[in-house]
Amino acid sequence: MYKTIGLAKEIESPENPGALEKRVALIPDDVKKLVDFGCDVFVEHGAGEGVGFSDEEYVEAGAKLQSNNDLYQNKEMVIKFKGPAMESIPLMKSGSTLFCMAHFSSFPERAKLLEDHKINVVAMEYVVQSPEKIPNDLILGLMAAENCLEADIRRAGVSGVEFHVIGYSERMSGAVRRFMDHSPKSLVLHPEDVSIEELGSMNRNSVIVYDSASFDDPNKIISKTEAGRTFDIHSFISDHGDEALRYYRLVNPSPKFGKRKIEALHETGRAGARYGLELLQDKSSKKKSPKDTVAVVLGYGNVGMGAIDECHRNGVRTIHVLGKDQTEKGIIEEYLKDADLIINGAEQPAHLRGVNYLVTKEHAKNLLEDGTVVIDLVGGSATNRSAVENVIECTYLTDPYFEEEGVLFSALWGWPMMGFMRETAIKYSGQITDILIGDDKFINGLDKMTPGVEQALVCGRF
Repeated sequence: MYKTIGLAKEIESPENPGALEKRVALIPDDVKKLVDFGCDVFVEHGAGEGVGFSDEEYVEAGAKLQSNNDLYQNKEMVIKFKGPAMESIPLMKSGSTLFCMAHFSSFPERAKLLEDHKINVVAMEYVVQSPEKIPNDLILGLMAAENCLEADIRRAGVSGVEFHVIGYSERMSGAVRRFMDHSPKSLVLHPEDVSIEELGSMNRNSVIVYDSASFDDPNKIISKTEAGRTFDIHSFISDHGDEALRYYRLVNPSPKFGKRKIEALHETGRAGARYGLELLQDKSSKKKSPKDTVAVVLGYGNVGMGAIDECHRNGVRTIHVLGKDQTEKGIIEEYLKDADLIINGAEQPAHLRGVNYLVTKEHAKNLLEDGTVVIDLVGGSATNRSAVENVIECTYLTDPYFEEEGVLFSALWGWPMMGFMRETAIKYSGQITDILIGDDKFINGLDKMTPGVEQALVCGRF
């Protein structure tokens, strides 16, 4: 069991220039849980002050305060949100464990130093569910979309479907994911007060998807639309929800591994979209408000959905969602040329990074309008490129955006720092504590790791 635990403060490090990352990995309430579990917890002076937690609160939780130099020494485990400063690594004793967002591929020099000093490293970004757990609302959205596809589209022989999705919720996000998995011609997300004129030219391949549990159709769009060209998520769930859940779980047994357990991916997307809208209104030559913005979101995973959610919350009236088919060369250009805000949430496999770019320098130079804002939620480095060619390195809070060819680019390292710092610190802390003393019981050591934690061991065992 890890008996002595050090909680380090975020200071300047390779991914935290200027020490503007203030989040702490554990809040006082969760430190108390570890103390009650039998751990001796040492907290670096000022560790939580950046997100509103005082040293006194940590002491009241049962922790002991230490200096930066002392904190790293003689601990069985050091917990830190982001990776350590290079000078902190030699202070740690060989065979101890570092639990942090390690990002080894982006910081190879630090990875080598940790290995040289025989520090076991468990990367928070690689700890996953084991087995996978999917929320019921998400499943219901997936199954409703499947019913729409099967009953109203495939049997009618309609191809090249154009989806118009009204509103956003977790169940609607499930529907969007399933629709996009089936490679539609297009999918646009609209606000609940969308007008029939905003939907544009409708044809036999157009389908309006809505959820009557939250959409009261103020502009009478549904009654004005040809029967069979609309689909109500709520109606399906009311009639078939319980059956659909049972069927899904029967035919889709939980995979061995699920999504990340320490994550703020939705908040990452929200933070990036929010900053993009601010840039568009305050810094861009376009000076556009959200309601006048045409947004294009590449990818519909967790960060992409966060961006869609934030655009919807801020009143963006046209949100194009792009998947693999829509981002192909010769097709993506039709979306990019009219976009005000482009948000990349598409994370490519390793063999395509640095080879295949979805938003290219040629696009920036000859296609995108001056003042267009490009937000890269994925980011990377010179050795681990993203799908946005102009982004070679992540940007940081010290200089969050840059301009090339009249286009504004931002690829912030740690997007939730932009407006979601305290909220995500609390969320991360709960997730970390759960992994330590919850079902995973990582507190019991490297020899007793669950599969979802074991795969996150990126350095060691020593």
